Amino acid sequence: MARTASKPPPPSSSAAAVLAESADDAAFATTLAKGLVVLETFKAGTTLLGNMELSRLTGIPRPTVARLTHTLAELGYLRYDSERAKYRLGARALRMAHPLLADMQFRQVARPMMQELAQSVRGTVSVGLLDGTSMIYVETARSGDVGPHVPDVGMPIPVVMTAMGRAAAATLPPPEAALLEARIANEDAELWSAFRDRYRAGLVQCASRGFCTCWGEYIASIHAVAAPLFHASETKQSFSINCGIPAFRLQPGQLEGEIGPRIAALADSIRTIVDAAGPATETQKQNKTRARK
Repeated sequence: MARTASKPPPPSSSAAAVLAESADDAAFATTLAKGLVVLETFKAGTTLLGNMELSRLTGIPRPTVARLTHTLAELGYLRYDSERAKYRLGARALRMAHPLLADMQFRQVARPMMQELAQSVRGTVSVGLLDGTSMIYVETARSGDVGPHVPDVGMPIPVVMTAMGRAAAATLPPPEAALLEARIANEDAELWSAFRDRYRAGLVQCASRGFCTCWGEYIASIHAVAAPLFHASETKQSFSINCGIPAFRLQPGQLEGEIGPRIAALADSIRTIVDAAGPATETQKQNKTRARK
């Protein structure tokens, strides 16, 4: 039975999850999905994989994996290492990100302001895009030594455990916010139970103060603040901006009293740039409505 239009697949689901859910969908291109499952298996720390490993990690039979990796290598999305008889991602895979990043033109304008704040507080300042139950870094600036967590474009982090994730969730319209909570709980009930109250407290912080805090919940030695940026209703993209600082560099009260208001002010500046450049986002419309009241 084909999936109905009223129940689209969650936009954040991995290719493997969608593949598992779509066995009865006659319109679903199973072979294409399996190829994407193989590509998504390559992550930081697993950059070199053979067909046997890929088969074990994906659950796809080895002969099928061998055909997929050969095809992907011929197309340039994988590169074969003949000495190790394994594959790594090819340069063509990197091309896929460029059109998406190029559409986020505010990144280029925001970068100098982000760098200034990062150097001022000796930490990192990053913009993230909500992708289901993860945040994906789409821009980042940092000072010299920023501790064990070094953000980079394309790196995912969990929504529920991070200030960046909570701030992005705060941009969502209520129906989408409820769907996100349900998705987080469904994917990892134990994680949701452990962080639900702090996650919801972060949403309240964003509404009342313009930013939220995270005290080492994701990485113990890094404390962070984050502010909502905007939710683009046309593209269904939600962005936030954060600032992470090694805990030992922070003075008592500095994170909430100084850096939180600064990240909220930076978010305001970026929203002004986006507003001037094009149609108002859903978040900006809500801000204007509040201002009129």
